[in-house]
Amino acid sequence: MNLRQLGAWGQSRSTAKSGSDSPVAEQCLTLLARGAVAGVPAIDAEGYRALRSGVEELALRLTEPLADGERLELIRSVVREFENYRNSAEGALREQLAAWRNAVTSLLSELLADLGVDSASPEAAPLLQLVKRLTTAEEISAWCEKLNLYLHPADGKGPAYELAERLKSADCSTANDNAAGLRGAGSAVEHLRKMMKDGADGFIVLFRLSCLDVISQRFGPEAVEDCLMAVSSFLIAGLESTDTIYHWSDSALLAVLRGRYSEFMVAAELDRIIAQNRESSINVAGRATMLRIPISFELTPINQLRSAEDLLKISALHAAKR
Repeated sequence: MNLRQLGAWGQSRSTAKSGSDSPVAEQCLTLLARGAVAGVPAIDAEGYRALRSGVEELALRLTEPLADGERLELIRSVVREFENYRNSAEGALREQLAAWRNAVTSLLSELLADLGVDSASPEAAPLLQLVKRLTTAEEISAWCEKLNLYLHPADGKGPAYELAERLKSADCSTANDNAAGLRGAGSAVEHLRKMMKDGADGFIVLFRLSCLDVISQRFGPEAVEDCLMAVSSFLIAGLESTDTIYHWSDSALLAVLRGRYSEFMVAAELDRIIAQNRESSINVAGRATMLRIPISFELTPINQLRSAEDLLKISALHAAKR
């Protein structure tokens, strides 16, 4: 083929191609727009449906005979559809992330409460605070590992073990064969269940008696029993007739106060009653001794309990705060 023939052949191919360039380009733009939509994740369902509908309509118009300016404006419209979806998808992701963080925080708080762990403790608080800052898969994985180590330490003495140990010391019986001559916390659960069924208001009080271990070492276990009985006696005398006292452990008593509404007034009432213990005396080692046992207490509104069985968890939680 000589140069003249080669030039003529090239011109004929250029002419043939120019006639089909426009339809092919339009089809390519349409396919490209549809393919881009197909590759977009459906994060925001409503926004994704709007994106597909809008791009499909614009893609069909791209196949029509249009001036260059009109075609360019359609392409800009396609880009705007993707930009709008990106904004809505990012907003949906932020909302989902916030919802999941709140859910995880709430569930972890419930778990800690059930285990008798104060969520504000130095060990638990950082775990709850970290949830708000987790963004990557690596950070979430590291957080899960920290949580697992906290709940299941190498020595096996995690919160679940500590809760079990605390509940072992609790008197959950319904008999009155303990040192204080009172029914155990098992009876308190039954009493509380009836109150909650009737919709009664009130407070749970956990009284802790300090220095009983010293009394036991110096005067023996019988002196401890005398102290428990004396304390329970003056508590019963100071409270209302509708209130009940139960034996919780060797150093704690449990009270269910009925018909109270103000935590401030209840606390003041209990402070007044406890102060009377300085005027009580018991017979220890054959001689009259002023009682004066340091007593502290924690109040829990009954309406904060989900069930009567939560009484034991609340008591364990107070023990964990010491």
